[in-house]
Amino acid sequence: MSDNSPIEFAFPDLRRWESGGAAPYVHVRDSGRPGPVVMVNALTHGNEVSGAVVVDALLASGLKPQAGTLILAFANIEAYHSFDPKMPFKSRMVDEDFNRVWGRLDQPATTVETRRALVLKPFVERADLLLDLHSMHDDGVPLMLSGPLDKGVALALKVGTPVDVIRDAGHAAGLRMRDYGGFGDAGSAKNALLIETGQHWRAASVTVAKDVTQRFLVATGIVAAADLPVDWRQPSPPGQRIVEVTHAIATKRGNFVAARRFEGQEVVARAGTVLGHDDGEAITTPYDNCVLVMPSSNRPLRAGVTVVRLGRLT
Repeated sequence: MSDNSPIEFAFPDLRRWESGGAAPYVHVRDSGRPGPVVMVNALTHGNEVSGAVVVDALLASGLKPQAGTLILAFANIEAYHSFDPKMPFKSRMVDEDFNRVWGRLDQPATTVETRRALVLKPFVERADLLLDLHSMHDDGVPLMLSGPLDKGVALALKVGTPVDVIRDAGHAAGLRMRDYGGFGDAGSAKNALLIETGQHWRAASVTVAKDVTQRFLVATGIVAAADLPVDWRQPSPPGQRIVEVTHAIATKRGNFVAARRFEGQEVVARAGTVLGHDDGEAITTPYDNCVLVMPSSNRPLRAGVTVVRLGRLT
């Protein structure tokens, strides 16, 4: 995909939300009644804008919870403000990936992302339930990343969309926000989901982000469906399927060559099917009916980048 991918919707001006909240670009709305603390986060990556459209709309609407507390946040706002339509993928981050720093916040904060994570940390720790809104580099079907625990899968099924729920353990490069603290503890009642809404700048990604956010907020019990725009809710899929990630295939030096173009969530019928070669070594499917989760093999790669995750239908 070219770095000049079409942008199908207007980006919101978020500077109006910098002040007046609990922290810069973080707003807390407390009902004054018992209930969970629910957080909706956008812009973990600065060029993943569909979630920012949703959080901007929630703030502009003046939405207040009927019970519990609602936290609305824009994470890597500096990356967002660096967006250049001539190089739209460059604004994913400033110094490093914001979604890999959550396992080392006890270390000195030396990057834009670690400093911002420390600002968000008390709000993330306060949250009982978190929805982290993301989108994808490539065109693909929406995916709900539930984490590796049963409780994440259960919450994804309660939300009821999208079709594919990805049960995964995250990234070797660092801890994600959705796995931080109690979210990643099977013994904790805290729970989190990460939605990949589709390609970054497709209008359809905004539609998915609105639908999932509406369903998530209603499922938490802090708002009613009538509190949210009626057109955010989309028809439910006929069913959902759970895909458990078993392998993450990374290129050693950026030399992976795909056997062909792959589609996200494609099911490869036979074990031993060659997906490509990395430094001349064949990469094959380890079992029948292997699901290709978010392949990145269709674009230039850097050393150590995950080429594709391999999943088993459960």
